[in-house]
Amino acid sequence: MPSYANRYISTLTRDTYALILAGGRGSRLHELTNWRAKPAVYFGGKHRIIDFPLSNCINSGIRRVGVATQYKSHSLIRHVHRAWGHFKKELGESVEILPASQRYGDEWYCGTADAVFQNMDIIRHELPRYVMILSGDHVYRMDYGALLAKHVETGADMTVCCIEVDTEEAANTFGVMTVDEQNRIRRFDEKPAVPNEIPAKPGRCLASMGNYVFNTEFLFEQLQKDAQNSCSGRDFGHDIIPAIIDNHQVYAFPFTDPGMSGQPYWRDVGTLDSFWEANMELVEPEPKLDLYDPSWPIWTYQEQLPPAKFIFDDDERRGMAVDSTVSGGCIISGSQVRKSLLFSNVHVHSFCQIEQAVVLPGVVVHRGCHIKRAIIDRGCEIPEGLTIGLDHEEDIEHGFRVSKNGIVLVTRDMLAALAQKTDAQSQQRA
Repeated sequence: MPSYANRYISTLTRDTYALILAGGRGSRLHELTNWRAKPAVYFGGKHRIIDFPLSNCINSGIRRVGVATQYKSHSLIRHVHRAWGHFKKELGESVEILPASQRYGDEWYCGTADAVFQNMDIIRHELPRYVMILSGDHVYRMDYGALLAKHVETGADMTVCCIEVDTEEAANTFGVMTVDEQNRIRRFDEKPAVPNEIPAKPGRCLASMGNYVFNTEFLFEQLQKDAQNSCSGRDFGHDIIPAIIDNHQVYAFPFTDPGMSGQPYWRDVGTLDSFWEANMELVEPEPKLDLYDPSWPIWTYQEQLPPAKFIFDDDERRGMAVDSTVSGGCIISGSQVRKSLLFSNVHVHSFCQIEQAVVLPGVVVHRGCHIKRAIIDRGCEIPEGLTIGLDHEEDIEHGFRVSKNGIVLVTRDMLAALAQKTDAQSQQRA
């Protein structure tokens, strides 16, 4: 027989509607988000970032989910439709795309709160007791059932999910809260330059994960008030939370993972360096994020592809990959791949060396290339003999982007510009 606690949580999850905010550009990822929203960015060899909050919802028993999209959403919408479009509305489950559609005026989504406000009619039609607002651009695994249970047990009007981070990391980046002994939020600062530290934990602060639980009617009431405030920025962190913490029950829920000791896994892969680092963590022998755990699968869409193939076993021409993750459809032909992550359908031709690289789907690396500490965007075709990441002055001269920590980003547009430059130089010499 199922336990009372499990039945209690399953009742809460059935009474919950989740809205994932997935319209962000992710400008700190630079050219990696020129043609896709940040939640649509590839991650982990076969996934997109949006797959993580969606999988958390489904694994937690929350089966009514909306995905609010806006910035360059085509690839995101296509992926969600292919990967998550099989749910049956008649069975009380659905994953629906909610594009900005100007329901309450002529403006597109003007902030996180406005994105929810403009979809109130859709949420109201679902008749949920609780609404969960989720950020669509973080990588983590979390059982939302525990969050919902705590929200109800404390009698909260709103609950903010939070995680401990270094103050240096949180500065100008995350919302930071100060709580009392019962975890009631007493102060909330959105992206402060100097975050408030946790008492007795110098250098650490409580940062918002961008995940919230509301009682439905309370949420609607606050959104309507905010919409009537001409001075509001229409944002939960800037406007809604600071306006309600004094007169309403607003609690923090510290994110913990019962399956591990210490800090739970949560990554904001919002910069090229953090994106590369998070992917590199996955090729470690025991990664902090276990994508092989069958008890909490990360669902996604994937093509039907042949297995990865490694060919030639000559001393000077051996197809091999060590300390790496290689996805389906890849061919490693007489080249060495070390501490790298290759997405689907990557073809590496002979006499290449690839080290500490994140190579997105459909990349072709021609003979004699050497790539190190780089991110290669989808569909790039690396010309024969090109070196990337070994000489940053040369990388910059080639038109590639070099991050603060020396990670090199290469895109198709950059390679096209380099080819034109090389052709022009050849014509001048001729």
